Amino acid sequence: MSQKIKPYNTQKSKKNEVEEMFDNISSKYDFLNRLLSARIDVLWRNQVVSKAKKENPEKILDVATGTGDLAIALARKIKASKITGYDLSAGMLQIGKQKISKKNLQNRIEMIQGDAENMPFDDDSFDAITVAFGVRNFENLDQGLTEFYRVLKPGGKLFILEFSQPQKFPMKQLYQFYSYRILPAIGQLFSKDSRAYTYLPESVSAFPHGEEMLNILKKNQFKQVKDKKLTFGISSIYEAIK
Repeated sequence: MSQKIKPYNTQKSKKNEVEEMFDNISSKYDFLNRLLSARIDVLWRNQVVSKAKKENPEKILDVATGTGDLAIALARKIKASKITGYDLSAGMLQIGKQKISKKNLQNRIEMIQGDAENMPFDDDSFDAITVAFGVRNFENLDQGLTEFYRVLKPGGKLFILEFSQPQKFPMKQLYQFYSYRILPAIGQLFSKDSRAYTYLPESVSAFPHGEEMLNILKKNQFKQVKDKKLTFGISSIYEAIK
């Protein structure tokens, strides 16, 4: 399971290491996302927004919001009364707050620092929860999903965008080469963090995807679970209902 993979492999918990890693790379995070994905990550997030929009949610929780890309995209396309961005890293949230302020969205998006596995929100608080590239960084995936279930309103919808792994030739081989050879070299060059972009493919490889991830969602009480593979299976969107 993914909790065995940690960014720095120290005696600290995975949670503490993940927080430290994102604080370290926060200033270069958006730039590297666009560079390393050739901006495909923007298209992936837009697909999550399109799916969430169909639910007409009034209150949305964006977990692992990072620098707020998905929260901002949601605010632009959905007439939700409140969007809460929630993240472990103060460094990432600081960048996100600056972006939100520049776009005059501070009245619609609130950014809060905290642990996704122990959230401060009341039961049945949100109509929808979104997570983009965050659940594989959880210390305990089941605990995080239990929290999602708790704070979602009955009938509320969960949308998880996460990396998966292409299974067919030649995309599988190209993806492996890029992930383990090209991506870490570029990531280290610009972020100056020798482990952050080595941890990324390691954590993706260790994380459940496809049918295994759907079964984990079912185990945690979610219903009508389904997934959609994006860009030859490089990432997937998982949907589930409370």
